[in-house]
Amino acid sequence: MSTGKLKHSEIKTENDSDKLLVEKVFSHKQEHVFRWWNDLTINGQKNLLNQLRLVDFTLLQCLTEKHIKGNKLTSPEAATLEPPDIIPIPQNDSQKARSDEAGKIGEDAIGAGTVAVVTVAGGLGTRLGANRPKGTLPISPIMGKSIFQLHAEKIHAIMNKYDTVIPWYIMTSLNNDEMTRSFFEENRFFGLNTDNVSFFTQGVLPVMDLQGKLLMDSKNSIVTSPNGHGGTLLALKERGILSNMNQRGIKHIFYHQIDNILIKIADPVYLGYHIREGAKMSPKVVPKADPEEKVGIVGIKDGHLDTIEYSELSNEEKHALNPDGTLKFGMGNPAIYLLDVDFVEKINESHFALPYHKAVKKVPCVDENGCKTKPSENNAAKFEMFIFDALKHAGKSIIMEVVREDEFSPVKNAEGKDSPDTAKQSMINMFGRWLQEAGIEIPKDEAGNVKGTIEISPLYALDAKELKKKIDHEIVFTGELNLQ
Repeated sequence: MSTGKLKHSEIKTENDSDKLLVEKVFSHKQEHVFRWWNDLTINGQKNLLNQLRLVDFTLLQCLTEKHIKGNKLTSPEAATLEPPDIIPIPQNDSQKARSDEAGKIGEDAIGAGTVAVVTVAGGLGTRLGANRPKGTLPISPIMGKSIFQLHAEKIHAIMNKYDTVIPWYIMTSLNNDEMTRSFFEENRFFGLNTDNVSFFTQGVLPVMDLQGKLLMDSKNSIVTSPNGHGGTLLALKERGILSNMNQRGIKHIFYHQIDNILIKIADPVYLGYHIREGAKMSPKVVPKADPEEKVGIVGIKDGHLDTIEYSELSNEEKHALNPDGTLKFGMGNPAIYLLDVDFVEKINESHFALPYHKAVKKVPCVDENGCKTKPSENNAAKFEMFIFDALKHAGKSIIMEVVREDEFSPVKNAEGKDSPDTAKQSMINMFGRWLQEAGIEIPKDEAGNVKGTIEISPLYALDAKELKKKIDHEIVFTGELNLQ
C-alpha cells in the first residue's frame, strides 16, 4: 500500500487529543490511513480516529520489527521433546480409588463456590453456512437445543447438584457480541440467574500488510482481527472479569471452547487432581485418533510443558510408539484447561506476557483506489496469542487423560468430520453407553453407532452414574428416547 499524499498539517481535527493521535500515526509511519481523509464525512473521520485511538502503536512496531522486517529464514533450533507424565483413564482399583478421592476434593471446591466457567465463543459459524454465533446453532438430537443451551443446562445441573453458584463468563467478539447477548435475552438465559452470566469481548489487533503497513477495510476503517485464544487471559484482566472473580471468591477457572458438544463442564475429578497437586494451569488430553491427525499434542519441550503443533512434529515423532504399541506422542490437546485466578493475574504482569505468533493470510482490503479487493495471494500478517503458551509458566500442572468419545466432539465443519452430524451421533452414542451401563439394551450398527435417536438433558442426568439412579430399569428402547 502506498503512503498517503496528505501532509500532517493537512489533517484537520477538532481537538488537541485528535491532533496528538494524528502525530502518533505519522511518527509510526502509518500516515497512509489518512489517504481519503478529505473524502470522509465528519462521522467517517471520527470512526477512523476512534479506531486508531485503540491501536497500541508501540506493540505494532515491536511486532513489525520482530516478525516482518526481521523475519529472516533461519533453521529452527533442535528442540528436545519428551512425553509428559499423565493421569491415565482409571483401569484398576487403585486408579479408580485415586480418581474418587480427587472427585471429592473437586466437589468440595464446587460446593464452596470457588469455581467459574469461561467459555470462548467469539466465532461466527461461517464454515457451517451460518452467519451467526456458533453457540446459537441447534444441535441436540431430538429437541434441537442450541449449543449455548446445552452448556447452560450443564451449569444449571451442577449448581443444583452441589447447591452452589457457578458464574459463567462468555467471551464474545466485536462481530457477535450483540447477537450473543440478544440470543440469551430472547431465551431468558436458559433459566440461569442473569447476575451469574457475564459477557466480555475479546481483544483485536490491526492486520498489517507484508511490509508492516496497516491494511484498510474501508476508507474510514482499518482491518482488525481477534488476538487469538491466548487473548482470553488478557481480556479477563482488561474487561474487569478477574476483579469480579476475586469479589466472588473464585479461585479456579474452567476454560473451554464453545464448539465442543461433549464438554464435561467443571469436572470434579479433574478439578480435584488440579487442587491436590497445587497446580496453576492444567490441560486435559485425549488420545489422538491416528498418527496423522492434525491436532496439537501436549509434551515436554526443552524441559517445559508445552503444546506442540502438528506441523512442528517430525514424521518420526508422529509415528513413534511406546513399548505397549500406543503412540509416544499421542496425547492430543482438546483445548480444555483449568487455570487458577492468581496465575492468570501473574500472566498479565509484563514479565509473564504471552508471545505473539504471526500467521500470513489472504485478507480482503481496500486498494490504492479505495476499492475493496480479495487478494489471490497472501497479502497480510495477523498476530495471535495462544493460551497454551502460558503452560510453561505454570510451575505445576497435572495432565489428565479422558475418554475421547465421552468428552470431545467439536463442531467445526458443515459436513464430514467434526460436523453437526458427527456431533449429534457422538451425543447419541454417549447416551447409548450410559443406558447400557444402566442395563438397558441398545442396538448398534456395524460401525458401532446407536440404531436410533437418544437425547438426555443434563438437567435429567449429567453422567452415567446419575442416569443409573434415576431411570426406570424396565424401560425398553424402541428407536427413540427423550429424557428431559
